[in-house]
Amino acid sequence: MIYEPAEDSFLLQTQVKKFVKPGIKVLDMGTGSGIQAKTAKELGAEVLAVDINTECVEKVNTLNIKTIQSNLFQNIKGKFDLIIFNPPYLPEDKREPEDSKISTTGGKQGSEILNKFLGQAKNHLKTNGKILIVVSSLTKGINKQNYKFTKLKEQKIPDEILSVYLIE
Repeated sequence: MIYEPAEDSFLLQTQVKKFVKPGIKVLDMGTGSGIQAKTAKELGAEVLAVDINTECVEKVNTLNIKTIQSNLFQNIKGKFDLIIFNPPYLPEDKREPEDSKISTTGGKQGSEILNKFLGQAKNHLKTNGKILIVVSSLTKGINKQNYKFTKLKEQKIPDEILSVYLIE
């Protein structure tokens, strides 16, 4: 199942448009439908898209964007000016179908995948590199790991608030 763009995707995309400049190296982690990778490429960035889901990798490759299958940074080499991540950020819900959990569930608290990502991301950021993420007010237990978090934008949707952060 491919995660189709929703409110979180569009909110993150507004900030991607502000931070992507021609020629920078961008990693779109958890690319899903490829909305962020496509936006960055259209703005002139050199883009690598990544997803754990091979169905997403195959789809985004058809957009003429270099895409590889990887569990977070497992198969990633190199450093990037900007890493974009719309992570699975919702706390575990036993009622959710298995095929959608990979796109939406970040662990028991919702932050486990994001925390693992943050622990690995430092090794893949250029000097002065930045990260853009989106999370939910339902996400608990984020470990900031000596990063500076700056909230750029938020949006209220039913039952939660989505926030985009710049991480440095």
